[in-house]
Amino acid sequence: MQPGPHNAITDVPGIHVGQVERLDPPYLTGTTVVHVPHTAVAAVDVRGGAPGTRETDLLSPVNSNGGVNAIVLTGGSAFGLDTAGPVMRWLEERGQGVRVGRGEHDVVPIVPTAVIFDLARGGDFKARPEPSWGADAIAAASGGPVALGNHGAGAGARAGSLKGGAGSASVRLDDGTTVGALVIVNAAGSTIDADGTLYGARLGLGDEFANLSTPTEPPPAAGNPIPGPSMNTVIAVVATDVPLDKAATKRMAMIAHDGLARAIDPIHTLVDGDSIFALSTATEGPRLSVTDPAALGQLETVYAAGARTLTRAIVHAMLNAESVQTPDGGIPSYRDAFPSAFRTTT
Repeated sequence: MQPGPHNAITDVPGIHVGQVERLDPPYLTGTTVVHVPHTAVAAVDVRGGAPGTRETDLLSPVNSNGGVNAIVLTGGSAFGLDTAGPVMRWLEERGQGVRVGRGEHDVVPIVPTAVIFDLARGGDFKARPEPSWGADAIAAASGGPVALGNHGAGAGARAGSLKGGAGSASVRLDDGTTVGALVIVNAAGSTIDADGTLYGARLGLGDEFANLSTPTEPPPAAGNPIPGPSMNTVIAVVATDVPLDKAATKRMAMIAHDGLARAIDPIHTLVDGDSIFALSTATEGPRLSVTDPAALGQLETVYAAGARTLTRAIVHAMLNAESVQTPDGGIPSYRDAFPSAFRTTT
């Protein structure tokens, strides 16, 4: 198995990603939108103790909603939920949503949303995502490479004592299907072991993380580098073009949390709102069910790939994050904290 062409969630057919961020003081925040132009079967699994979400109940397998048009991942804590409204209006203008009337645009777009806590990371509590950022992000969405690190909702993210950010990865399975992940790493826990190595790097595909070695620098002091309560959250989307029904998609979201646990310690704390969405973008063919014994082998392969791909996405978030300075202090990136971890080539 190898990563897809972009090694990003956009390698999954039917997935587009757009991002908006502001890094100029006093801002340090942003919004990421996953757009599914042809809809996708969706589910969510929330395990953190302090989640901030919108329209997650309708994704339950026992409810009638058939799919989603977009997923919003955003900074701004609960204030960031307002970015979903402009995404809905953008979709409505294009007739994308659940059809509820006779007109071409008589639709209700389905846009579940999850937030991270990054309030005042740039110095001002009110410097948070504006509602219009949602529309700007989806308007910019494409199926090409995904900007990582300090982009989108990853702009103000941190992971323990280090700068967090946006990460993505993908894998092309032996049967030709694809699994991808997109994550915003904003964890109370740490992504690094006691020796400074990234927990998740051992799951790299091929030479994906071959340039990494055990650093010689001591790890930064543990804890919150910025004064105030430790409030965080890791939010993510895992996706595949394998046709899954809602229950099978729910199971994919559940197992993907193992990908967080392999890369972050501790995880699912009371000050994190860890939430994972799962998408099946397939538009044709019978959908696999967890109650079908003949489907179990393929399902297990897809689920394992989803969790591992999410772990790899977390590593890419950490490797692409850039150090930032704030009025309350600096948040170093992994690259700046551990320069000796990167092998030089000649």
